[in-house]
Amino acid sequence: MLEFGVVSHLAAAVVYSVLAGFTACRYLRRGTDRALFLAASLTALWAIAIVAQTLWGWPEFALRYVIELARNSAWILVLFALIRDARDHSLFSRRLLLFASGALLTILAVLIVSALTGWALDINLLSARAMLFAQLAISLLGISVLEQIWRNASAYGRSSIRYLCFGITGVFLYEFLLYADALLFNRMASGLWDARGAVNALLTPLFAVNLINARRQPVQLQLSRTFVFHAGTLVFAGIYLLIVAIGGYYVRLAGGEWGEGLQVVFIAAFVLLFVLLMASSWFRARVMMFVSQNFFDYKYDYRDEWLKMTETFSNLNEDPPLPERAIRTLAGLVESRTGALWLRDDEGHFSFQASVGLVPPKHTQIDGDAELTAFFREREWILDMDEYSVDPVRYNLLEIPDAILGFNDQWLIIPLYLGRELYGIALVGSPYTRVELNWENFDLIRVVGRQLSNFLAQADAQSRLSRALQFEAVNKASAFMVHDLKTLIAQLSLLVSNAPKHRDNPQFIDDMIATTDHAVNKMSRLVEHIRQPETAERETELDVAALAQQVVDQRGNQEPAPVYEGPLSNVIVRADPQQLQNVLSHLVQNAQDATRRDGEVSLTLKAGSGAAVLFVQDTGDGMSETFIRDSLFRPFQSTKGLTGMGIGAYQAQEYVKQIGGAMDVTSEPGVGSCFTIRLPLASPDAHSEP
Repeated sequence: MLEFGVVSHLAAAVVYSVLAGFTACRYLRRGTDRALFLAASLTALWAIAIVAQTLWGWPEFALRYVIELARNSAWILVLFALIRDARDHSLFSRRLLLFASGALLTILAVLIVSALTGWALDINLLSARAMLFAQLAISLLGISVLEQIWRNASAYGRSSIRYLCFGITGVFLYEFLLYADALLFNRMASGLWDARGAVNALLTPLFAVNLINARRQPVQLQLSRTFVFHAGTLVFAGIYLLIVAIGGYYVRLAGGEWGEGLQVVFIAAFVLLFVLLMASSWFRARVMMFVSQNFFDYKYDYRDEWLKMTETFSNLNEDPPLPERAIRTLAGLVESRTGALWLRDDEGHFSFQASVGLVPPKHTQIDGDAELTAFFREREWILDMDEYSVDPVRYNLLEIPDAILGFNDQWLIIPLYLGRELYGIALVGSPYTRVELNWENFDLIRVVGRQLSNFLAQADAQSRLSRALQFEAVNKASAFMVHDLKTLIAQLSLLVSNAPKHRDNPQFIDDMIATTDHAVNKMSRLVEHIRQPETAERETELDVAALAQQVVDQRGNQEPAPVYEGPLSNVIVRADPQQLQNVLSHLVQNAQDATRRDGEVSLTLKAGSGAAVLFVQDTGDGMSETFIRDSLFRPFQSTKGLTGMGIGAYQAQEYVKQIGGAMDVTSEPGVGSCFTIRLPLASPDAHSEP
């Protein structure tokens, strides 16, 4: 059965032979590449010599030792070649370079002469401990040169040499550990000696990665980030579990009677830690960021990003809603989980659509003429709030809207464009791992943002088309309603005309006639309204105070009875009396329906500053912010089941807008609601009090 040391060094011989061949075939244009080829070749030869010596006793110690010295010298030569290839020769002072070279040559000369003298003449010029000290000196020399290169590499660029430095550091650190252990205990540790080849073999990928990263021509083989991530995870898991097993073994040895139990607890704890790390999004993000920054020319796998975005938006389900999916897509590009989205409405303002992981403030609308929107219309910049807080002058002392500052976490403000027009604004919260932003991040965010705008605009167009089709269906249904109502009017008219001739109970018959006559008149107006929709010519000046009192009186037969507060007359607005009465009546009725009998419903009128403001308040069940934002003012969204069509609130808001007013609502579940209607006065100077 082969010994571990043989297998270990045989593996090193194979992988370094492959590395030398790979370097010789494609990467010999620089001095560093040629030095690396020499070092890989001598390392392969050194590993073969140790295998041959173990199996067959040849070559002798002196020859194998000289090969080992040549191998160590070759790795230091790689560092000297790295210094020579540097564009900025201040990377390493010339005096220090000469000192290091002289020290290396002196030590090598002494060791080689000592080894050859002992082999040829059987005379030991140096003791075993002196030779161990010399080996330690070579290792320390290599580590010192590496430290100087790394410390002074700011101009040269550490990113292009990091893996080469890490690999050579691993070689010399292990050499230092091996010979320091031998010097302390006066013996060579068999475990460290046998594992030497395997440890050197594990460092080979670092040299290969450095060669690939330093190339000028493209590499035909491309590895995806996901593959590198999972492969690296497996390697990390293997090394981690190996270290845990070794640690558990020593815990068992040192634990005495408790050793076996402590070993189980130790291994279980570290396995649990490993599972938690693998399940952590933060840890995976850090590893993926490390892979992207250090193993690839670009941060992103654009094919993978495009496929993920396409899959996200090709899902026709409404859960999660499209705005939330847009937020998650943008946030995921920069390792974040939170954000918010605004889209341009019909008035040119930017209305809040959704948020993920953030609590929206009370006021969420961004004005269309705000400084931020003007800034985004002029330039397609992504605003970094961290940078803005440090240097606001860079952004022309831009004023950030309260709708954005109201969120407790702001990092990136991203403009979304549809063609050349600003279509939306997105806010992304802080990432859960440190992310260095550069041109690649910003370019990808811009491209994805434009694509998201297309998706959102298409969804909005489909929604508008759907509503138009629904209204068309309602219009068709109205034709049947006209026919039925005409028949009902004819019947009721006949009843009214014949009832006086057959009255047995005068009081009952009089009430019946009055009620029926009222129904006939109301249905006649409904028919007229359906046949001929209202126009601006129907608008007249009316006293909204008297109209409000009339609505309260009409709705007084349902509990809780509404209460009117405000001026009794002389608040003049311009509107269609019937339409405005329907709006107020609808709101008051909804307030009564939502309030218990012992609750309160009020209609308050205030006039001043060129406007009349009506407040319809109740102490009913209230509504959630989600319902107000997503359903209240959207047609065919009813909470009354089959008894409601869901167009009352929508029609009320549309009519108020039509006559130049505005309608808003505030509500809190379990407390109540308040609808606010602001109407322009027909004579703005009629009331000056607030």
